[in-house]
Amino acid sequence: MSNPVQQQAQSALSPIELATEACQSIMETYSPEQLPPAGRWHYHQGVFLVGLSQLWKFNGEAKYLNYIKGYVDHLVDANGNLLLERGELDSVQAGLLLLELDAVIPEYRYRAAADKLLRLLSTLNRTTEGGYWHKDRYPYQMWLDGLYMGGVFTMNYARQYNEPHLFDEVLFQEKLMRSHTKDEATGLYYHAWDESRTMPWADPVSGQSPEFWGRAIGWYALSLVEFLDLLPEDHSEREELAAALRELSEALVRYQDPATGLWFQVVDKGEREDNWLETSCSSLFTYTLAKGVRLGYLDPSFMSYAGRGYQGLVQSVYRNDQGNLVMPQICIGTGVGDYKHYVERQQCENDLHGIGALVMACVELGRSHG
Repeated sequence: MSNPVQQQAQSALSPIELATEACQSIMETYSPEQLPPAGRWHYHQGVFLVGLSQLWKFNGEAKYLNYIKGYVDHLVDANGNLLLERGELDSVQAGLLLLELDAVIPEYRYRAAADKLLRLLSTLNRTTEGGYWHKDRYPYQMWLDGLYMGGVFTMNYARQYNEPHLFDEVLFQEKLMRSHTKDEATGLYYHAWDESRTMPWADPVSGQSPEFWGRAIGWYALSLVEFLDLLPEDHSEREELAAALRELSEALVRYQDPATGLWFQVVDKGEREDNWLETSCSSLFTYTLAKGVRLGYLDPSFMSYAGRGYQGLVQSVYRNDQGNLVMPQICIGTGVGDYKHYVERQQCENDLHGIGALVMACVELGRSHG
């Protein structure tokens, strides 16, 4: 871990400098083809590469775009065929990279593969109300994670290719998610909802899972602010979505750890000794608050909470013996469960869930201060 001298140097890093170092650490460790889990079209790589894309759009350095293209071209052939798991929302998220590439260096493969992902959504199983199952193997379950995994791609596709009906499909999914997972008492959102009420974690009456898991709420929060950025200005649902963002943001700042500026793995139980501060959700919340302020949906006072989040993240990272930046305290991929399930999940370093979210947060703060 970092020593006091190193920590002081890290604290002086600007958000863009931290984002640059985080990306460089991953790019020096993996070629685009080696990004884990290697050989798969997957949201793990997609989250990091979306962060890298945002850094590229901020500073224009071609090496970042080339790295993204290297990943995509390795897995998408000339006809737009791609290797992926077909029965899950997680497979759609990296489609954001296809849209990015098609906009700047268009090739037939990118639009063709994006079209395949959009059609994939129409084949997914649904709840009786029409909500996407998170995965085929999780029947009648909606997870917060899924709104980001499928929704942000769909809205970007809608705007880029002028398919306005897709905005309404995404907002329909968001309303279902909100109606079934929001807790009115705290303003937070449960990780998942089981319409069938058959899972061990499902409340027999509500079908809700029992805990507020940080990263799942982070994906939902990120989705809200992205949707508001993408929706047509005159869309009738804009104000309802903005209200949802404000209510969630007000809840999040109540649970921010005052000592570190970070958020806990189980967001509302920071007083428990076995709970721990988790950096990927802290990055996602920081991003959401900062972007919400920049877009004008949150009061400027929320930027102070985003700043505290950033300082907590800066204090968390360190440099290894090779001088590369390391982001610790990232929860590995996680299913739904009880409190014990979440707090006993393995913590890892430089997992792409976390690095991607960190880079997004840093670039957004760079934009906000620019």
